[in-house]
This record gives sequence, structure tokens and C-alpha cells, in this order.
Amino acid sequence: MHKPVEDYLGEPLISAFADTESLKAALARSMIQNVGRSPVGADTRDWFLALANLLRSVMSERNVVTSAQNYGQGKKLVYYLSMEYLIGRSLQKVLLDLGVMDITRETLADLGLDFDAVQEHEPDAALGNGGLGRLAACFLDSLFTHDYPGIGYGIRYEYGMFRQRVADGQQIEQPENWLRYGNPWEVPRPSVMYRVRFGGRNACWRDAEGNEVCQWVDADEVMAMAFDNPVSGFDTPTVGNLRLWSARATREFDLSTFNQGNYVEAVRNKTLSETLSKVLYPNDKSQDGQELRLKQEYFFVSASLQDILHRYLRNHENLKNFPEQVAIQLNDTHPAMAVAELMRLFMDDHGMSFEEAWALCTRTFGYTNHTLLPEALETWPIDMIQAILPRHLEIIYQINDVFLREVRRMYPGDSAILSRVSLVDDATRRIRMAHLAVVGSHKVNGVAALHTKLLREGLFADFAKIWPDKFVNMTNGITPRRWLRQANPPLSALITEKIGKGWEKDLDKLKPLARLADDAEVRHRFQEIKRANKERLAKMIAQSCGVTVDPASLFDTQIKRFHEYKRQLLNVLQVIGRYNRLKENPASIAVPRTVIVAGKAAPGYDMAKLIIRLVLDVAETLNHDRATNGMLKVVFVPDYKVSSAEILIPGSELSEQISTAGTEASGTGNMKFALNGALTIGTMDGANIEIHDEVGAENIFIFGLDVAGAKALKAGSYDPWEYYNGDAALRQALDMVRNGYFSPNDPARYKPLVDSLLRGGDTYLVLADYADYVRCQDEVDTVYRDPEEWTRRAIRNVANMGKFSADRTIHGYAREIWGIEPLDV
Repeated sequence: MHKPVEDYLGEPLISAFADTESLKAALARSMIQNVGRSPVGADTRDWFLALANLLRSVMSERNVVTSAQNYGQGKKLVYYLSMEYLIGRSLQKVLLDLGVMDITRETLADLGLDFDAVQEHEPDAALGNGGLGRLAACFLDSLFTHDYPGIGYGIRYEYGMFRQRVADGQQIEQPENWLRYGNPWEVPRPSVMYRVRFGGRNACWRDAEGNEVCQWVDADEVMAMAFDNPVSGFDTPTVGNLRLWSARATREFDLSTFNQGNYVEAVRNKTLSETLSKVLYPNDKSQDGQELRLKQEYFFVSASLQDILHRYLRNHENLKNFPEQVAIQLNDTHPAMAVAELMRLFMDDHGMSFEEAWALCTRTFGYTNHTLLPEALETWPIDMIQAILPRHLEIIYQINDVFLREVRRMYPGDSAILSRVSLVDDATRRIRMAHLAVVGSHKVNGVAALHTKLLREGLFADFAKIWPDKFVNMTNGITPRRWLRQANPPLSALITEKIGKGWEKDLDKLKPLARLADDAEVRHRFQEIKRANKERLAKMIAQSCGVTVDPASLFDTQIKRFHEYKRQLLNVLQVIGRYNRLKENPASIAVPRTVIVAGKAAPGYDMAKLIIRLVLDVAETLNHDRATNGMLKVVFVPDYKVSSAEILIPGSELSEQISTAGTEASGTGNMKFALNGALTIGTMDGANIEIHDEVGAENIFIFGLDVAGAKALKAGSYDPWEYYNGDAALRQALDMVRNGYFSPNDPARYKPLVDSLLRGGDTYLVLADYADYVRCQDEVDTVYRDPEEWTRRAIRNVANMGKFSADRTIHGYAREIWGIEPLDV
């Protein structure tokens, strides 16, 4: 009989945090054993590494127990596949989760150290870019906080997406070398490696019974090596795991070639292999970039699925009950090749027939769609898949054949539906990866009520007609541990004082806060907290942007990745219109504003990068105009990431959520801002609609066309010139941009932007929504001039954010999609 794993552990390592003397001794040991330095003379980075290594040991101890529970209790597990995890820094999260933040601060102070200075040595983990990756990080936090059995899988990007720098008034991309000093949280697993193949050919033959057998042969190989990152849950002993894959060459060094003097060729194989895990989302404007991205996605899903099968078969004799013990969630379309890969593993490695494999596969996968934009749904050229993944192309054809036969039986004679739902786009000779994910999954979910409705009625309407029960809604959520307790300690303390503990794991418990909106003392303290957060943000802006902003002004913030549908351009045009009004009549606007913008544009997205440049040029002009800069300033905060969001969001008062109705799947920034007491100005799009319903129409600023209005306008004869000619303020703003007012050294710089609106059809209805957006901004000014009323509305926003906890979302996934239950801890 094997002893329980707990019997091997002795006194738990968390006991080192019992008091300051015990923690000092433990930190000194960690400094010597893990950092290799004497505590005497150690610098703040050394102390960070000593503390992080000590905490990792505590989490590793707990993770071993959780892993034993995962498989020992015989419960079904979920395996979450995501190309991104925007986890930010881990130090504060872990200390808060373990309940040892206060003793740690006190101990470091006794040692003459400032906790904030120590924490600054931790870089943000460069494993994600935007909302998709932050959602995945929130989901893991909620999964383990509520003791669900599961594991996250991703890629260990060596350089992330990029570090954004501003030079010569535009975005410059630089490598984000976040692993320069190592990563104290991860545990390398050199013994956990899987072969991942590319290229080669299909070899088929008949077996003794006359059945066709196919194998993938003559392929190149890359090794995937595991790095485990323990993920703590809040106020629970459960510590889960995020397993990340790093690419390694099968033969790293050719000594004979080296000895012949060909030093570059000697490491060529290693260099080419390891490009797979170098960067997130390589620029796919070139053929090589597209091939790298496809290889990267397949590398990730192949290693993950091999690992999942290995884990399963350690505890089961065969695969017949695989879907009863395994749920695999595809976070967006990037991991969709997992459907074909699991089929290959079932058939080629485990000898199943196609029918047996397909029956298991379609009961295992769930697919989360995150976009309504058809161009954002990945498709791959058939010739490219044939060259890189020939066996998978064969399997996709088989899946498509079986699926289309079923559709023909349901809709005889309807060739149009066959063309629309086929996994193969014959016109462009491409494979539709979203269709593969839908067909291969037992559940498909949208991420907001409107988004799911539009999936059913639009993007995936034919699939919803074929499988009406397959589509469900799971409105996104955020973790209140990161986005309120950690990011806004003063507000968290006020909430706990007034309504008690427990809201950190059950955000609905914030509801009683709503009645305190009418309490003058609470409003006063809420205002003081917001002012302190604004001062902290102003200090960060001065350091990162070199611009002095007034904390007494309205802090109006739009932070998200740059994309035309998110309409940063609409925001800029409104700012220009505001500037013109101030120039013409300073008394026309009574509320001073600081407009804060942050976010990255994909390296190959030229239009988005041009919008960033316009933001910077407008800021340069406005911030140096003495006639207006006391009333209006614009700042662009470079290199937006989780650690900067933790300062930006609590310090903001107005949250810009202004996407064109029907384009934003959900959004989670809207939830983070509202939870921290910012009021939303936005369209009826994504989760804005549900926020509107929860907080009440009087506590949110809504403008613009709704989905039906936008659809009708586009279906009609929308003419952007009518709006240009009919609105003098809009025309003046556009003419200033087009004629070089903000770029006098390059007057034609922004002609492509203006042309996209006036001559390119204004795809995202910027001009159509401009006038109502300006009207709504004036309404914001009116309310802001009454600080007590503004604060009442802000408190009501905080109180009504319960629905938007990632905990609620994870409970929904667990119940309706994955079929999993919490561990007995």
C-alpha cells in the first residue's frame, strides 16, 4: 500500500509564515539555497527571488496534494487549452491567496526592505496579449479557488508578443525579454517531453481484414518540454497547475559540422526548432509567418493532447470511458486543430476505427468562440496544411465527409447549406478552423448574451439549426481577487468594513453596498479612495509619459488592444471636437478632462498602428496648447500590461466601451472598471448590455446605434458623406486630421484613416455614432459636476457587479459544459 502523499511532507512549509522570526529564518535559507547569496549584502532583486522561491515551495507542496486528489478521487477533470494566459505578476496574488500578505510586509520591513520595491523586480509574465489571455488567467484563478479538478495548457513564450515603446511618435515593437533573470515560479520538467511532427507524408495500406490503415511517416520532429507553473486558489489548500510547452530540437548540436568549421549550420536545427515558442502571434503577413503560426498552434495542441492521454492511461486500462473522465475546452479557434489531432492519436496510436474515435472526440471537446468578425476566424490554405500536417488534412476531409452526409440527410436537395457549413471553403481552397471546432465539440458557447444570440442567428446560424442544443451562453467574468482585492486594497477594506467578508469568493454579496450609496460618510470615504488612486495613476503617467496631469480632472480612460471595431478613432475625433469647442469658447465646457489611452496594435496591423500615431500626435498638440491644456489633456500610456492595468483601472472614473454594436463579443475591461467604481460610457454591445441591466439605465451612459440599427443602416444606403456634410463639428475634426493639423511635417500622414471613413464605407460606423457620442459625453460632464450624484452611481456600479465574477462563469462551465465537480479538500 502506498502512503498518502501528505504523509511524506512533514510540517507544512506554510508554517514558515507563522511569525516574523520564522519567516526571516525561512527567507535566509531560501536566499542561500535558491539564490546562492548571503543575506548580508543581498539586493532587493535577491530578496524577491528568495521570497518567490519560498512561496513556490509552499505551492509545490500543495500542488502535489492537489494532483493526488485530482486522480485519486476519480473525478472528471477539465483541461483548458489557450494560446494566451495574461497572468501578470504573481507575488501579490500568491501572498493574498495564502493569507500571508501582512506578515510578509511586516517581516520585510523588519529587514529594512520596502515590499513595493521588492515586488518591482518581478516582470509581468509575457504569456498573453489582451482580453482572451486575461480571461484564461481569471478562469484558472476561479477554477482552483473553488477546488475544481483541472489543468491549464499553453506555450512558454520566450519573448511574449512584444514590448511596446514609443519613438518618433509611433509604436515600436521590441522583444519582451521577461525571462532574462529566470522565472522563479516555474518548475522545469525535462523528463516530460513529447515528439511533435511536421511535414512528411501519409502512408496507407490494407490490414489482414482488408481495412485501410494510414500512418504519418517521414516527418520532421520537434520536442515539446513541459514547464509547470503552480496556480494558487484563494483561501483554499488547492493549488492547480498551468503546464506550458517550450520547443526543443531533437538534435541540438551537430558536433561533426561544428568541427568542420561550419558553426552556424551546427546549431541550425536547434535555432529553427525553438522558433516555435519564441513569440506570441508571429506576424502572419508573410508566408513564413503564416506557416510559423500554424506550426505553433499544432505544436501546442499536440503536446497537450499527448500529455492528457498519458495522464488518463496511467489510471485507466483503455480509452472507452475517456469523455466521462476528460473534458477539453478550446479557448477560441487557435487550438481547433486539437480535434484532428485527437482523432489522429485515437486512430493511429491507439488503433481505433474512425467511427469509434469520432464518437469519443465529439463528447470530449467544448469550444468557446470569442469573435463575431468573420475575418478573425482562422482559416488555413489547404496547400499549407498538406505540406505541414498531411495526416491531419486527410482526417479533416474524413470528418467533413461524414458531417456533410449527415447534413444531406437532414436537408435533402439543399446544396447551399452544404457549402456554408463545410469545413472546406472550395472557393478559396482553405480549411475553416472554426467550423472544425463547432463540428468536433459537444457544446459551443458565446461569451455574452448578445454574442451568443448573434452566433445562433448569424455566424453559426446553420450549425444552430442542425444542433439547436449545442449552443449555450457563458457570459465572461473577472476574478475579484485580482481586480478588486489586489488592485484596490483601500476600496476592498471599505467594502469589508461595511458589509463583511466573503465577497471575495461570492461577488453577489456586494449587493448590500447599493443602499450605502445614500450614506454621506461612505460616499466621502469612497471619494477619498478614488482621489488617492487617481494620484497614484497621475504619478505613473508622469513617470511613463512625462506628462503632468491634474487628479482633480475627470480621468476618462480607454484601454484595450487597438482595432478599428473598438473605435479608438471615434474617441480621438470626439477629443478633437472637444478641443475645438474649448478653443472657440472656453466657457462652453466646465469639466476638465484627462483622456487616457493605452493598448497595443498587432505588428502587422497598419491601420491600428496609424490610429496609435494619431493619438500621440493629438496629445502632442493639445498638451502644449496653453489655451486649453488646463481643461483637456491626452496621454498614451505605453506597453499596457496587467501591472499597469492594476493602477489605471482603480484610478479611472469614466470607462470607454465604445465598440460598434454587434462587434465586441463580450469585453471584460468594462467589468473591471465598473467593479472599481468607474462609470461606463458605451454602446449596447457585448457585455455592456448585461452591465446596463444589472446596474440600471440611470447608472450608465449609453449612446449610438444598437445591433438592429447598425444592421439596418449597413443594409440600406449608408453614406458617410451625409454625416460629414451634415455635422460641422465632425467635418472640422476630420478636416484637421486629413489636412495635417496634427502632423504639420507630414500633412498626408492620416489620409488613409480619413479615406477609410469617407471613401472606404466607414465599416464600423464611426461617423454615424459621432453626434450621439458627443451628446453622451456632455451628459457625462453634467453628472460629473455633481460629485455626490457621480459617487452614488459609482457605488451602485460596484454593488451590482456580482454577475460578472469569473466564479459564476466557471460554475456555469462546470455544470453545463464540462460536467465536473469540486474536489473533496
